[in-house]
Amino acid sequence: MKTDINKSAVLERVKQALEVTSDIALAEVLGIARSTLSNWRSRGSIDYDLLFSKCKHFNLDWLLTGQGSMQRSNVMQLADMNVAEQFPLRTDRKLDLQSVPLYELDATAGLVALFADTTRPTPISHLQIPDLPPCDGAIYVRGDSMYPLLKSGDIVLYKEINNASGCLLWGEMYLLSFTLDGEDYITIKYVQKSEVEGFVRLVSHNPHHAPQEIPRDSIRAVALVKASVRFNTMG
Repeated sequence: MKTDINKSAVLERVKQALEVTSDIALAEVLGIARSTLSNWRSRGSIDYDLLFSKCKHFNLDWLLTGQGSMQRSNVMQLADMNVAEQFPLRTDRKLDLQSVPLYELDATAGLVALFADTTRPTPISHLQIPDLPPCDGAIYVRGDSMYPLLKSGDIVLYKEINNASGCLLWGEMYLLSFTLDGEDYITIKYVQKSEVEGFVRLVSHNPHHAPQEIPRDSIRAVALVKASVRFNTMG
C-alpha cells in the first residue's frame, strides 16, 4: 500500500493543532530556526519525531493525511501507532557504531543486482561510522546533479526499500534506478509527487539541472539516502 504524504499540508495542520498562524510562530513553538522550517518547506523534508512529540495529543492520521478526527481517539489504531512504526526508514534508532559495506557501483550490474541477496557483490571496503541509523550499504557519488550538497567523490550511505513501487516520502533524497526507453539510469535525487498520475518528479539540488518526470513503475530499485561522507585532504 502506498503512503503519499503532502508535507506542506502536514505543516499547516501542525500550525492548526498548535494554534499558531505563521511559520515564524511555528518555528518558535517547535524550538527550531526559521531557516530550518523554510528548508522543510522547500525540500519537503520534515523532522517527524519533533512534530509528533509536540502534537502527541492529536490524531496521527489527521496530522499526516487530513482525514479523520483532529483529536486523538483511543479506538483509532493508527493514532496509537508511533512514528517509528509508520516510517521505520526515516526514524529508526541510531547505532553507537556500525560497519557499512562500501560498494563500487561501476563494478556491479546496477542497483537491482546490488540489492539482490543472491548477486550482491563483494564490498571494496567498510566504513566504521558512529551515531547513524542502520544502513545497508554505501556507494560513491558520480556527477554534480546534487552539488553543492553532494559532489562527485562523496560517499552516500543508504537504506534499501524492498518495494520500489511502495511507500515514498515526498521530498526525501533517494538513490534509485529506473528504466526509460530501454536505457537504465542510476541517480540520486529528491523525489517529489508529480501532478501527472502515475509519475514521480525527480529534483536535483543543483539548479542547473532541470526536474524530470518519470513513470513510477519505471523504478526498478530504490533506497533512502541516510547520510553522506566527504573527505578533505589536508596535505
